[in-house]
Amino acid sequence: MGEMAERLRKIEERIAQTALRAGRDPKSVRLVAVSKTKPAAAIADAFACGQRIFGENYVQELVGKQGELTQEISWHFIGSLQSNKVRQIAGRVDLIHSVDRSSLAREIDRQWGALGKFCDILVQVNISREETKGGTSSEELLDLVREVARLPHLRVRGLMTMPPFFDDPEGARPYFRRLRELAGEVAAAAIAGVEMRELSMGMSGDFEAAIEEGATLVRVGSALFGERQYHQG
Repeated sequence: MGEMAERLRKIEERIAQTALRAGRDPKSVRLVAVSKTKPAAAIADAFACGQRIFGENYVQELVGKQGELTQEISWHFIGSLQSNKVRQIAGRVDLIHSVDRSSLAREIDRQWGALGKFCDILVQVNISREETKGGTSSEELLDLVREVARLPHLRVRGLMTMPPFFDDPEGARPYFRRLRELAGEVAAAAIAGVEMRELSMGMSGDFEAAIEEGATLVRVGSALFGERQYHQG
């Protein structure tokens, strides 16, 4: 078994064991392989080992890799997205995790509408209120979801959050729990066309705590691909 296959097996095993421990079906949690800064060859390797969902943070990088790869990959856009770059990924991704303002939602709706397609999105919530992170506030979440729900080519499928960094993954747990509670509040509002079936939360260092708190999508990069490459030759 190659190194990639072994890493993927270990991560999937941890996901399954954590889900079972939490009384959940392991199939209810999906791995998003965070492939930013990783070459197309590494994505192809992970795909050959059975991984299907890959998350990218940067528009140019995503488009470039799509041009190199012919596999039937499910691409997710998970990074901060500028409205003026939406057109470049229109119709190219299955899910956008990071919608945090109505102006961005309107542009996504416009670009997908021009293609006659629907875009599935998650609303990003900045629970920690960190200035360096994107996301709407917990207080403004319901209003934003109501606005987005009125756009004809968008479908709200759930929520996403990024907690502060903690050495101990238990530090992130309250943020994961709060996102689950917020999803419950949105679901209780019974907004037409809105589903809270996805919770995107948890990364390499804390995804087990996220699964225990209800994550359905965990975003794992370094545990699968190794540490991030900042310099590319």
